[in-house]
Amino acid sequence: MSSAGLIEGFERRFLAARPLPSFPWLSLEEKLKNSLDSELLLNILQKTVLHPLCVKHPPSVKYTRCFLSELIKKHEAAHTEPLDELYEALAEILCAEESTQCHRNYLLPSGNSVSLSESTAIISQGTTGLVTWDAALYLAEWAIENPAAFTNRTVLELGSGIGFTGLAICKMCSPKAYIFSDCHSQVLQQLKGNILLNGFLLKPDSTAPLQHSVSTLASPKPTVMAVQLDWDLVTTEQLSVFQPDVIIAADVLYDPEIILSLIGVLQKLSACQADQRSPEVYIAFTIRNPDTYQLFKTELGKVGIEWQKLPSHNQKLFPYEKHSEMNHILTASAITSTKKIPKSTSPCPQAFYNQISNCLLQSTSKSTSLKLNSLCPQDIKEIIAK
Repeated sequence: MSSAGLIEGFERRFLAARPLPSFPWLSLEEKLKNSLDSELLLNILQKTVLHPLCVKHPPSVKYTRCFLSELIKKHEAAHTEPLDELYEALAEILCAEESTQCHRNYLLPSGNSVSLSESTAIISQGTTGLVTWDAALYLAEWAIENPAAFTNRTVLELGSGIGFTGLAICKMCSPKAYIFSDCHSQVLQQLKGNILLNGFLLKPDSTAPLQHSVSTLASPKPTVMAVQLDWDLVTTEQLSVFQPDVIIAADVLYDPEIILSLIGVLQKLSACQADQRSPEVYIAFTIRNPDTYQLFKTELGKVGIEWQKLPSHNQKLFPYEKHSEMNHILTASAITSTKKIPKSTSPCPQAFYNQISNCLLQSTSKSTSLKLNSLCPQDIKEIIAK
């Protein structure tokens, strides 16, 4: 690995606050053995802890402290020239106070970036939606490699979480309108904050019955909304205001109980399209439990939704763990069905497993059922039309 590649590997992983064992420490050790100065370590420090993005939107104090401690260990083991900057950075972080919020930063091919404020806990406020999961990174990569799927189109994202995939698409794929959605109020609050954090002016819609149910992005393009949607409670009439060309979701299949809710909401969304066209649907998910994945495919078949595997995308832009034996992409075309889907009793389950791998499902179908909590359909139509 070249020095430039090594530095970039540390940079992307640290900006995104990836687990420290995933860093190329062995390659660093080899480089340090063959170097008598500390220039490489100084460059790594400048591209990580001292990076302008991290200075402005830092990761957690604990994460930075652990990273610097490991970097100093490698430095001392190599017996290279002393590097005061390392110890100064550690001394500064030891005096810092920990927060319940931290940041992750992702570099985009355009030179732009996406910065996210997240909870430091995997489960916080009763939800797993306050952190970014690998499937969101995977779907964003696919979108960036296939921008035509989103350019000048209206996109509805189900279970947006704190917004990474949507923000990346808005910055890289030029959609006409982008509708973020989530059922959890705390997640929605964090999501709106991240939209603001990334330079989008979020303006409340004063005509909506609930002031914080709908927000619009005051930017020429795209129009952006953030709405609270419950897949089990939303009606077809409420969904009909969106008229999306594309529906996406990332990592929404982590619990068997959510599968029927997802398929039901997809059916509703497709059934309410004004011109009878079926929206394109892309779903990226991590296979943590093969039985859950099989259940999803079985339930798709029961309602007449056909699926097939799509080729994997070529680019790996974001740092996530990729397990090739379980990593694949599916395409599905849904057929209109009159079969009813039983309601799930848990629209926002908290259970999650611990294996990593990603899949992408494309579906051209009549499918979907969410809940807009007290939203006025006409108000939303007017926002999209702007």
